[in-house]
Amino acid sequence: MAETEHRPTNFIRQIVDKDLASGLHQSIKTRFPPEPNGFLHIGHAKSICLNFGIAEDYEGSCNLRFDDTNPVKEDISFVNSIKQDVHWLGFEWDGEARYSSDYFDQLHGFAVELIEKGLAYVDFSAQDKVREMRGTLTEPGTNSPYRDTDIETNKAEFAKMTAGEYGEGECSLRAKIDMASPFMCMRDPIIYRVKHADHHQTGNKWCVYPMYDFTHCISDAIEGITHSLCTLEFQDNRRLYDWVIENISIDCTPRQYEFSRLNLEYTVLSKRRLIQLVEDGHVSGWDDPRMPTIAGLRRRGYTPGSIREFCKRIGVTKMDNRVEMSMLEACIRDDLNVNAPRAMAVLNPIKLVIENYPQDSAETLTAPNHPNDESMGTRTISFSREVWIEAEDFRESANKKFKRLVLDKEVRLRNAYVVKANRVEKDEAGNVTTVFATYDADTLGKDPADGRKVKGVIHWVDAGSAQPAEFRLYDRLFNVPNPAGEDVFTDSINPESLKVVNGYVEAGLTDAIPESGGWQFERTGYFCLDTDSTTARPVFNQTVGLRDTWAKIGD
Repeated sequence: MAETEHRPTNFIRQIVDKDLASGLHQSIKTRFPPEPNGFLHIGHAKSICLNFGIAEDYEGSCNLRFDDTNPVKEDISFVNSIKQDVHWLGFEWDGEARYSSDYFDQLHGFAVELIEKGLAYVDFSAQDKVREMRGTLTEPGTNSPYRDTDIETNKAEFAKMTAGEYGEGECSLRAKIDMASPFMCMRDPIIYRVKHADHHQTGNKWCVYPMYDFTHCISDAIEGITHSLCTLEFQDNRRLYDWVIENISIDCTPRQYEFSRLNLEYTVLSKRRLIQLVEDGHVSGWDDPRMPTIAGLRRRGYTPGSIREFCKRIGVTKMDNRVEMSMLEACIRDDLNVNAPRAMAVLNPIKLVIENYPQDSAETLTAPNHPNDESMGTRTISFSREVWIEAEDFRESANKKFKRLVLDKEVRLRNAYVVKANRVEKDEAGNVTTVFATYDADTLGKDPADGRKVKGVIHWVDAGSAQPAEFRLYDRLFNVPNPAGEDVFTDSINPESLKVVNGYVEAGLTDAIPESGGWQFERTGYFCLDTDSTTARPVFNQTVGLRDTWAKIGD
């Protein structure tokens, strides 16, 4: 076991400590049980880090088990994406990936056992009638007319369900518990339903499929899970979890513990809403960099370490709260500030012509890859008479607070010379297109010889060798902190969540992708190469800005 002082603590880890100290468990076994009906999101990352993290820290094991009980909504592509995400986050599951469908034969046998004990019955009531009979939060339910069917008849009818003799919705198998229970989940819940659909793992073997609440606890018991960790919406369902385990012939008795789910500002983490965003075309797909999916965050340039750090910072509690987007951004910013090499890119270019620089001439300059880490080495950049600078870095006139290029004023080009702006050229609309300047040839790597103080520094790229590039700039996907609370959540989608601009990057920048996955474009932000890139035209996604802008948005 890892040393206690090096491990984070929370109420679940305290339970684990107590269970090990008392001898209740000799070793710890957890599981991560996603449904393969969509991509994982940042909320799943919290569960992954919790389950796999506990297993690692206590030298136990963690299973990856797909809760694949609804073949209509599931797909093997989701299975593969989930495996990729777990691996990318840096975790390894115990043995082969598992599936609830691995246990369909055993689950079916346990359903028959409940029937034989008089604890389950086949109900031919229509689904809306079943819902009506359940009652309300203030009124008890009413018994189904099929509730007292004899055991042999129930066995025969369940066999017919299994053989495909009934259509979908025609009947279901319900547990016989307590229609007057204050907990809705205990009012004779459905544990099997008819679905005539091929399954991605079992093909057409089955036409009856178990419900999640029946499947999950038994799967935990079969696998010997010691601590079954889930989010708070399953707190009431723990009673059904325990009831099923107590009433079937199985030795292992796992315990369920609940923690608060992640709620993140300016996005949605409901899989139903994420599916709607994808299927209705509000985003380009599950891996759209504006999505809170792990695939989307990865494509945007987030690192595994930054997401694990985020999950560490938000902690594990039983209290629901909404986490500020700035906390997630801070984690990737802190990571890339240390690990991302620097480079230069110009996103809104205007030309700077250095009139006293020799024509048809160029030189190679040396620039550090990181200002605070010499081990990252240096790179060479080309410099010539014409360079691109940011349009916002030049003004014809400005006050003293503007530390960039102004007419008749000097500024340093990053890692190059001091230049002075002398005149401009404009287009028909009056926009500056070219700035004409002179340079001090004796200022490469040093201050002007006569003691002139040059306070401003701007970035640039050589116009002769720079590579044209597309830049995708991302803002929050929604305009309100809690879009799920709106009447129609898609009405609050931010129309400015993606802005595409065209500019230039240093030559040869994309020849080798940094270990961090991206670069800090100096004075602009952190960027990574997108999967839409081509050799001729790279595409860069903005991961995060250099500073926190979310606080300003909220003002």
